[in-house]
Amino acid sequence: MAGYQGERSVHTRAVRIMIEALLKEAGGQVSVAFESDITERGCKATDLLDLVRSGDLDLCYFSSSYLTRHVPALGLFDLPFQFPDRSDTRLLLEGDLGAILRQEVAARTGYEVLAFWDNGLRNISNARRPIRSPGDCAGIRIRTLPNAGYHDTFRALGMEPVTIDVGDMVQAIASGAVDAQENPLANIALFGLQKYHPFVTMTGHFQGIVLLLCNAKRLAGWPAEVRTMLRAAVREGTAAQWRLAADEEVASRSALEAQGIDIVDIDDAGRALFKQAVRGVIEQRYADLPEAVLRAARSSPVIQT
Repeated sequence: MAGYQGERSVHTRAVRIMIEALLKEAGGQVSVAFESDITERGCKATDLLDLVRSGDLDLCYFSSSYLTRHVPALGLFDLPFQFPDRSDTRLLLEGDLGAILRQEVAARTGYEVLAFWDNGLRNISNARRPIRSPGDCAGIRIRTLPNAGYHDTFRALGMEPVTIDVGDMVQAIASGAVDAQENPLANIALFGLQKYHPFVTMTGHFQGIVLLLCNAKRLAGWPAEVRTMLRAAVREGTAAQWRLAADEEVASRSALEAQGIDIVDIDDAGRALFKQAVRGVIEQRYADLPEAVLRAARSSPVIQT
């Protein structure tokens, strides 16, 4: 197994908990090798997806937004300003909608989704000015993910979105190649982006979801007993991951404020202005969802359409 963040990351810490639980239960039946950050040896973070697909790795975690092109159902999480509460989102994923998304990934890729992890509510940091309304976004060049929904959202806000691999992100920010980026507070602190970006706005524009992915053929080939133990360990790691992610956001905000970072909170009226600015994107993204996902989304009280 491999990831793309260091030992401080909530993802890495959750993997460590999962591995410990698996080894405790499996004894000598299973051995585990885990590389926490493949970017440290010159790989791109996105290489993880190819390595698991090919079977060179068995498991990895990765943002769902990178798979939307292959699995349109995952575009649900590329809807801006629709998932403001992480607890509600988790409950949604533990129900019928999560089952539909797992089926869609299995049908369209070589992966099986073992778990949905919390990748945080994404917020905007920048070097130019405090962002308090959509008008403040005009002309800002922002690093974001290689995802059409993300790019459309930031264009609608008047920004210039560009894709840069996470392994190259800090250098691009430090050099001024981009003015802004968007990430959870935990990642802003983890990557030290506050050294270059004194302004953070709590837009919470996307709820990031990380998929814990396994090579489906490899998983099917393991003994049933091992698969059962793995799934139990995944449940333990997943419970820890959501708890760690929530705690880390609180701790990260305190740390950023202690360093003098200007954090702008958006109230309900301000959030409504941002939602109105991207209304066309929201409507188009809903139209692009598979019917089963659309029905589940429309019937959910969690999603704020």
